[in-house]
Amino acid sequence: MTNIIHSGISRRRLLKWGAAAGLLTGLPIFARFEDFLAQARVRGERALPVPALLEGEVKNGVRHYDLAIRQNRHAFVPGVATATFGVNATFLGATLRLRRGERVQMNVRNELAESTTVHWHGMILPAAMDGGPHQEIAPAATWRPVFRVDQPAATLWYHAHPHKRTGRHVWNGLAGLMIVEDDAEAALPLPRDYGVDDIPVVLQDRQFDADGRLVYVTSMHDVMMGMEGDVPLCNGAFQPVFEARRKLLRLRVLNGANASFYNIGFSDGRPFHVIATDGGLLQKPVQRRRVLLTPGERVEIVVPVGEKPFALVSGGQTATGGGMMGSMMGGMMGGMMRGGDLPKHTFLTIIPAPVTESSPGLPDRLAELPPLRPARGLRVRRFNLQMGMGPGMMMGMRAPFAINGKAMDMNVINEIVPVNTDEIWEIRNTSPMPHPFHVHDTQFRVLSRSGGAVAAHEAGYKDTVLVDGREVVRILVRFRDHVDPETPYMYHCHILEHEDAGMMGQFTVVRA
Repeated sequence: MTNIIHSGISRRRLLKWGAAAGLLTGLPIFARFEDFLAQARVRGERALPVPALLEGEVKNGVRHYDLAIRQNRHAFVPGVATATFGVNATFLGATLRLRRGERVQMNVRNELAESTTVHWHGMILPAAMDGGPHQEIAPAATWRPVFRVDQPAATLWYHAHPHKRTGRHVWNGLAGLMIVEDDAEAALPLPRDYGVDDIPVVLQDRQFDADGRLVYVTSMHDVMMGMEGDVPLCNGAFQPVFEARRKLLRLRVLNGANASFYNIGFSDGRPFHVIATDGGLLQKPVQRRRVLLTPGERVEIVVPVGEKPFALVSGGQTATGGGMMGSMMGGMMGGMMRGGDLPKHTFLTIIPAPVTESSPGLPDRLAELPPLRPARGLRVRRFNLQMGMGPGMMMGMRAPFAINGKAMDMNVINEIVPVNTDEIWEIRNTSPMPHPFHVHDTQFRVLSRSGGAVAAHEAGYKDTVLVDGREVVRILVRFRDHVDPETPYMYHCHILEHEDAGMMGQFTVVRA
């Protein structure tokens, strides 16, 4: 199943709606993209590519998924092919549908000329199956991890995670979504028709040269600030269009960027409901007009379609409740620290079909989550995120990236954690630049931000959390099972260039 499902929209109808909405005409042409766009042979026909849904095949009680990592050529705009990586696709990967309770085997063949890995981000599974930097797949080799799916329904994702090369491999296209289903979520009246009213939305940005080739890390600034692009992409397409045939849409939104933060909402300011975050459903829907997503974070939102076209956009204030992101001013350092306004991007235009079908109403209650009342006397582990920001950076010297004073070392286990034991992890960002912090093999709860409460849409299960500049975030963590004193999991900044440069550590899970 390597095909791409496209929303069927006629050129004439798309242009008619686009002109009416002011969304498809008069778009800014990015400086680095100008010649690239000029070479495109077709204009206006940019139907949203919906990744193929891979269901797997059951053999002897185990569901098998066949994944092939290949170098490809991909058209980000019609008519211009660019060298890329992909998983069962020319760029990005097929969506994997998994079911709680099933035993699965991933047959991952690497057809690249270099080694890589595939990490199952957000999945709770044995360390040897995690797909971190220790599970490299050599060229022409096939990796066959086997594990049981044992966690609530959620939108997860998979991506390359090779040591010091994660950023480049993800930039080139090695990422895709995973949808975990369970009986509790299936019983809710939610949109769930894949590609019709349940839509995967992978947000990224890229840089291209005048010939349409991907450009990656050309300066120390790209490493220090993380690699960002000026061309917004949705499911690997530049400003595509989706024709909505239902009155409610469920968007499974992933920030799949290397480093960019997206403050997402809709062009007309319409409200929407957040129903799930990284690890699954919230207790109840939370109405929002904007949600800030950092690299690696996911959010499921339900939005009414209405009668007029509208667009999924990003931009505006980055404030998270105080701290550097909300207070930095403009200028060079303001831009470097992501202060003030984020770049404005239009990712996806949604137009209503001539006849829009009814949808189930949104339930008032989604899931039962345990109250956030950690027991007294829990162990507190402290993680200081450190980043050199001195004159050396300005002179082009390599600045240190570290956690607790240590850069990533494949031969050093930084933490040993007892299994099935609640702990509080305190993440302190000692730099002025915000960092998204990701922990493998768990879905945690966010307890506080600098001693204050967290927003309602952050109250569910998470595997990646923003830690603002000079901020302290406390999370409640438990590793339920999968004891392995030899094979480590990772914790790291999910700005991929920071991870590659050393802002990552390792831990093992052992018997208490």
